[in-house]
Amino acid sequence: MNRFQDFLELDYAYYLTFTERIDTTWGALFCNEKQADYYDANHAHITEEVRDPQAVIDEVIRFYESRNITPRFYIYNLELQANLLNALEANQFRSEEMISPVQLWDGRLDMKPLRSGNTVERVDDRNVQEALQIECSIQEFGGKETVEKVFMEQWAHPSYSHYLLRHEGIPVSTACLFEQNRQARLESVATLEKFRGKGLVGELIRYIQHEADLRKVRQLWVFPINEIIEKVYQKYGFQTVDSLKSVHAFAGGQSIREIRGHE
Repeated sequence: MNRFQDFLELDYAYYLTFTERIDTTWGALFCNEKQADYYDANHAHITEEVRDPQAVIDEVIRFYESRNITPRFYIYNLELQANLLNALEANQFRSEEMISPVQLWDGRLDMKPLRSGNTVERVDDRNVQEALQIECSIQEFGGKETVEKVFMEQWAHPSYSHYLLRHEGIPVSTACLFEQNRQARLESVATLEKFRGKGLVGELIRYIQHEADLRKVRQLWVFPINEIIEKVYQKYGFQTVDSLKSVHAFAGGQSIREIRGHE
């Protein structure tokens, strides 16, 4: 199996921890009616060329509107999708092109211990609310209601391990490791705003890298949301191996960039 196929397999496994996948002749529908406002949980996923764009659009609209969910598409392999993109525009869908760096850890461990005053612990029943409070403070993750539902579902799932960093006893950073078949991805890295720029998130990343090494993880991925975050991860041994281009097309609501505060 090549590296790109590894990435796709892990990506699908990640989605299936918080939504259901319905395979179709043209791609897949992801749906979780309990999290109707969570885009990753509710979208039509298209990677191959669509032969009859209008029929697919009609099917997607019927499926999601019957469940009171905004119809949306995640579209990949854009060089094959001109007809679909034109048809979506004709059907009054808004769209945004997303460029997502794909990074892979080089496997090298930093053996420096945590700095004085910093500790890292697994998230459990005793500290889960502290971790949740940090994640709900991050604008890029979306609204509090959506973040809370997603966080609690992932925290309860056996494929996730959540971690909390304290600085002088104060909970300031969180992150989680999603693991599947000796592959893993670093997710939900967050630091309270007033504690950023102090290198704390790097301490947490290095700790999780050691955890991944102990678990014999074969590949550790991360998917930064922009080039600034990409450069941060490069400091900790994550090398950019690809840049994934996609289009998010949606019939209503905010764009992903608007949610992240980029517009």
